[in-house]
Amino acid sequence: MDKVKWGILGTANVARWGMIPGMKKASNCELYAIAGRSTEKAKAFLEQYGFEKAYGSYDELLADKEVQAVYIPLPNDIHIKWVKAALQAGKHVLCEKPLAMNADEVKEMYQTAKECGRYLMEAYAYLHSPYVAALCEDIKSGIIGDVNYIDTAFVTQGYKEDFRLHKELGGGAMYDLGCYCTTMILTLAKAMEEGKGADGMDGLEPELVKASAEFTDLGVDFMTAGLIKLRNGVRASFNVGMNLGENSNSRYDRLFIHGTKGSIRSEVEYNQEGNVSYKIFTRDGVIERSVFVPHNYCMEVEQLGRCILDSKTPHVTPEFSILNAELIDKLLAEMGY
Repeated sequence: MDKVKWGILGTANVARWGMIPGMKKASNCELYAIAGRSTEKAKAFLEQYGFEKAYGSYDELLADKEVQAVYIPLPNDIHIKWVKAALQAGKHVLCEKPLAMNADEVKEMYQTAKECGRYLMEAYAYLHSPYVAALCEDIKSGIIGDVNYIDTAFVTQGYKEDFRLHKELGGGAMYDLGCYCTTMILTLAKAMEEGKGADGMDGLEPELVKASAEFTDLGVDFMTAGLIKLRNGVRASFNVGMNLGENSNSRYDRLFIHGTKGSIRSEVEYNQEGNVSYKIFTRDGVIERSVFVPHNYCMEVEQLGRCILDSKTPHVTPEFSILNAELIDKLLAEMGY
């Protein structure tokens, strides 16, 4: 067997523009089944994207014994329900970020995966990017010395009728966008530890967490800023927001990494594809790195496929997802979500 038969629970936009095109490109993926909240929605996806099966409920798809793995792009508040249901049905699971509403739910989901003998991976497509890998390799090399400060931002717009505007569904800028910033901070700090020959997870526990936010009338954070200090001494700040406007796709992304010997500056978008570049500033001058990034969602699906087919380790590990969820919990508590 050289391909995994995938099903998708839900007809979310991220499946339409991100995951389905990625699955079509993935060498070890068979685009097999789609489930919607109605048969009509599922059949429309089948006809448009070439699925073999369409189901009018999620339970029907999970009962299909041909499905080996499922992708879950549902609203945040019901991730835990359907992740556990999929695992208990014998499916491997790729679930959209954030994996759950809090760290306790994340731990419960991974415990279920362990009991069921199935893989569960949190879907951060951008973490599979060669761009992120290149950043990590430069940090490991010591070219900018020890990392002592990271700053990043992710601000978007265009939210109208969307579950991300509703608190009971796990909406808000921190859950939707801040999780990118926290995972980037932890990933880069982890690379520094690995460059020193240490276990990458050592020292990543937060010692200081501060956050503040502007809230909407519906109770979700519309704009959020945070400060973090990790046990290994790395300090970080971030800004996220859903407030650039309503009528276009404009966005703002930023990444700055300061070290004892130099720094890295980048304005590459999270999940950007194609030819991307960033600059390394050292005492000897400026180095520009150029990296080609293929389809992040394709790489994500292929990586979990290799886990299923060849017993590889998920790129986004349970330990990483739990640590990130614990950090997000602290930030949400600080800002009064």
